[in-house]
Amino acid sequence: MKKRGMNRRKFITAASVGVAGVYATLHAGVVRAMMGSGGMGGGGMGGGGMGGTTTTIVDPPPGASFFDIPNATKNSAGAYELLVKEARLRLNGTAVTLLTYNGMYPGPVIRAARGDMLKVRMVNMLPKTTASNILGHVRNITNIHTHGLHVTPSGMGDNMMMTAAPGTELNYEYDLALEEPGHLNFYHPHVHGSVAEQYWGGLAGPLVIDDAAGSPLSGYETHVMFIKDLTIANGLPEPYTSNSDFMRGKEGNLVMVNGQVNPVLSIRPGQVQRWQIVNACNARFLKLSLDRHSLWLVGTDGGLLDKPYKLSTILLAPGERVDVLVKADQGGGNFKLLSLPYARGGGSLQQVTLLTLAYGGISAGDTLPTAVNPAAARLNMNLSLLPRRQISLSMMMGRGYINGISYTDMDHAYTISSGLGTYEVWEIVNQSGMDHPFHQHVNSCQVLSVTGGDPDYASLYTTIPAWKDVVIIPKMGSATILVPVKDYDGMTMFHCHIVEHEDIGMMGVWDIGMM
Repeated sequence: MKKRGMNRRKFITAASVGVAGVYATLHAGVVRAMMGSGGMGGGGMGGGGMGGTTTTIVDPPPGASFFDIPNATKNSAGAYELLVKEARLRLNGTAVTLLTYNGMYPGPVIRAARGDMLKVRMVNMLPKTTASNILGHVRNITNIHTHGLHVTPSGMGDNMMMTAAPGTELNYEYDLALEEPGHLNFYHPHVHGSVAEQYWGGLAGPLVIDDAAGSPLSGYETHVMFIKDLTIANGLPEPYTSNSDFMRGKEGNLVMVNGQVNPVLSIRPGQVQRWQIVNACNARFLKLSLDRHSLWLVGTDGGLLDKPYKLSTILLAPGERVDVLVKADQGGGNFKLLSLPYARGGGSLQQVTLLTLAYGGISAGDTLPTAVNPAAARLNMNLSLLPRRQISLSMMMGRGYINGISYTDMDHAYTISSGLGTYEVWEIVNQSGMDHPFHQHVNSCQVLSVTGGDPDYASLYTTIPAWKDVVIIPKMGSATILVPVKDYDGMTMFHCHIVEHEDIGMMGVWDIGMM
């Protein structure tokens, strides 16, 4: 691994992310349940079929008070400890055995700052087993992907080739010298063939890079909102029972914010709150809308924007994150944060109530900032001088493909070789009838154009100075992105972040080499 000390700001200049997480008793039932038996196991309210035209309204009653996920704690060696284990918890009043980090659902918030050496000790305490899932991969082997971090993919960094069998551990070290302050990320497993099952089973948590000193956002009440869905069957995550589960991707009949169904979040009249929202669902797209309120976008996958952008809806694919400000400017009342219907091509159409915003307390006089991150800018380059690649995404006969190759391992995959310190233009073409959220590790990109899909999504990300590591490639459409290849060499990945599609082969290898 070689690290070149060029952060994003310099790179641009040079160019011109009701249930509290609790500790619980261990249980061996998750492995048995996920082996499954018979049926289609379609995913409850969000599964079944390959889409439709009828919208289902999912409007659960207001639940418990909003729960902020606890922060992870460090051991005596200064490393965050993540113990991967089964735990018996209650979700929406139902007991369920989940895969967890530290017995919590979601996992704890890992917090770090630019310049830190972030250390994570992951201990695999899952039961030893020789059982395989329906894709033929041995269960309970795991690792961690720090989704969104700009760090090395080699050594003990964000290295997807490292895995831990039950009874073993991995000790990660991430040099955050070139990370962006205020950057929202998350962590989850990334062992090919087992990602969907472990992710669906509960393994994921937020990873937040602290704001810089004096940030215009640092004074606002801030909440991380980690959105996941799940279907519970017989006290366990509904199992994968057929290849069609992987083709369409699972959507659950419980849609939760921080492990709660429709929690109630209090806000004072006139107050501005900051919401850091992660779509940690396997396959569910979220089209966010807050009743009678604007969502002021201040950050995306790759970090903070130059200023707030006023939006009425925000489309969020699996793996995408947004950082938004909400101003309580309605005087009083209760208001719903909704996920509006969105036809991704693989699930049912639903309107889901995610949380209830409840006015109360003494009025505040908060104001929105006029500027957030003045260094944020769109790259201005002569694109005709840059190398151009075309990447096709397709699905056929139970497999996913990139440029006609279905990933099985690092030696049997479509591979892109890039030179460190360069820029490339990637045109990603979707040849299937489902949207695919395209995720590349290590380096974020800027969106140049989008053909098809949601016009507001295309308009937003082709005009604002946003950095993205997940971009929606519309069904039978395309997106063109500008990719800086910077700072770190090594072997890493790009793939669809409907994680079931990743598991069945819609993944490629990105070989970043020294020039």
